[in-house]
Amino acid sequence: MTTTNPGTNPGAAPSGTRFRFHPSLWLCAAMLFAFPLLGMAMSNEVKWGLEDFAAMALLLALLCGAIEAAIHFLDAPRWRIGGIMLAVLLFLTVWAHLAVGIF
Repeated sequence: MTTTNPGTNPGAAPSGTRFRFHPSLWLCAAMLFAFPLLGMAMSNEVKWGLEDFAAMALLLALLCGAIEAAIHFLDAPRWRIGGIMLAVLLFLTVWAHLAVGIF
């Protein structure tokens, strides 16, 4: 017979033990990645090179990885939201700096 602490769910897995992959997050990142390619096919005003696609792929992978880490490692909802907002803010900051040529 196993004993549990009062107030815990005996059928639930302990917090932080299982990693849950979020495919919809990565699918949305892939769709964002496809927008410039679609823009290049529709107009001559969008001109991305291989280095632009590589930089965007790296930025999106880092963003999605940071969001996955925030969801997995942070237990409190307010910390999760804060971690995700920080990741998005950093992503947008680097993206804007790359767009205007600061980096």
